Amino acid sequence: MPTSDSPSQNRLLAALPAAELEALAAHLELVPMPLGKILYEPGTQLWHVYFPTTTIVSLHYVMASGASVETAGVGNEGVVGVSLFMGGDTTPSSAVVQMGGNAYRLERRVLKQEFERAGALQRLLLRYSQALITQMSQTAACNRHHSVEQQLCRWLLLTLDRVSSRELVITQELIAGMLGVRREGVTEAAGKLQRAGLISYRRGHIAVLDRAGLEVHACECYGVVRKELNRLLGTVRY
Repeated sequence: MPTSDSPSQNRLLAALPAAELEALAAHLELVPMPLGKILYEPGTQLWHVYFPTTTIVSLHYVMASGASVETAGVGNEGVVGVSLFMGGDTTPSSAVVQMGGNAYRLERRVLKQEFERAGALQRLLLRYSQALITQMSQTAACNRHHSVEQQLCRWLLLTLDRVSSRELVITQELIAGMLGVRREGVTEAAGKLQRAGLISYRRGHIAVLDRAGLEVHACECYGVVRKELNRLLGTVRY
């Protein structure tokens, strides 16, 4: 494991009072999150929550046919496994690692004990849950009312907010699966953005060249999600 990783790389953990973070750190386990790793599947028992540091996890709703679409992404701003503290131990969604990296894992028993103490961790988790609900709602609206090009811009911008690089290692096929659209639609949208000088695309890699231009091309959905996250968590310190 890289020695540079620390719980404070996750915004929720970093917002905890130093004494509470120190006590919780004894129970946090740094785990590798390779691309494609399935953290949980629909209807299965959740045993851990994950606080991403350098990884991004995609939450998917899986249809009976096997088709799926991303409902939200979780990076270093959040936590994966909100069902464990929201009253249920299972979820109809799945969670899959979208970009490899690391995360801190916490056992459900410890999480529930800390949550029921009604301290700073509980308040942070509830605020984050509200931000996650906003992201899910906005994603549903975006997928229904906005073009594939706008959806791609939203997805790229949210992804950039969670990584330190402007180059993303991901295929158009994977993006299409997350947006719930045909691969040809993503190819066409990426081509338009490349011709506009906003991104550079080669097989399996997307480099963002002009973030400001990407924000101009995006619909309002990205701004709504970012504003709500910053409103709820941007200045939180206990």
